[in-house]
Amino acid sequence: MIEAKHFLWRTEGAVGVITLNRPERKNPLTFESYAELRDLFRQIESEKTIKAIVLTGAGGNFCSGGDVHEIIGPLTRMSPDQLLAFTRMTGDVVKAMRRCPQPLIAAVEGVCAGAGAILAMASDLRYAAPSAKVAFLFVRVGLAGCDMGACAILPRIVGQGRAAELLYTGRSMSAEEGLAWGFFNQLSDAVLAKALEVANTLAEGPTGAHAITKKMLHQEWNVGVDQAIEMEALAQASLMQKQDFRRAYEAFAAKQKPRFQGD
Repeated sequence: MIEAKHFLWRTEGAVGVITLNRPERKNPLTFESYAELRDLFRQIESEKTIKAIVLTGAGGNFCSGGDVHEIIGPLTRMSPDQLLAFTRMTGDVVKAMRRCPQPLIAAVEGVCAGAGAILAMASDLRYAAPSAKVAFLFVRVGLAGCDMGACAILPRIVGQGRAAELLYTGRSMSAEEGLAWGFFNQLSDAVLAKALEVANTLAEGPTGAHAITKKMLHQEWNVGVDQAIEMEALAQASLMQKQDFRRAYEAFAAKQKPRFQGD
């Protein structure tokens, strides 16, 4: 059974919903909540009843990043070994999000800054309210834009030049700009409802196949096209042996909608 101390966790059918829940501070992260978020995604990885995940924030904002007083202040007093342990731990959050086989959908509204922008970036799909403002603002506290995988992942979403501008300047990207640049998949005035709608659609689909799509999207970054084609041939051949593939054919032949079960 999945439990959360620093976040709200609930399930709606086969969809798990994580809500960052410190609305009075625009949902910042602390040392403890970073670690719990990492552990939560590691738990979800093996949770077979959860077919898709929605990540959102309470109170009209997504996440304001690392808490200034509870994280940034203490970091200025840490030893080099302690600092490296922290940066590796925050990176492990993104690794856990990427390793999680379920499609992960961010529902973003209001402030989405620093580590919050990273959480949205590391999600598989991103839907935004018109109020959303995304800022990779590490430079504003004297740090580089290379945080939690940003220099690897963000250029693949918005392009190298656009990513460079966001990471060098730390400026806010509006919801409309994020949509035009491909950071957001769609804007919605009811963004959480939209994210849940998409999550439920994915949860009803061939979830074993979705897991392979997610895995290949990440693994194929590091290989040439010929190797990627071979990896995809192996992946598809394995899925063709699954029951969901047979169900899809039988439903098509009977002019019915397939009822996928993930096996």
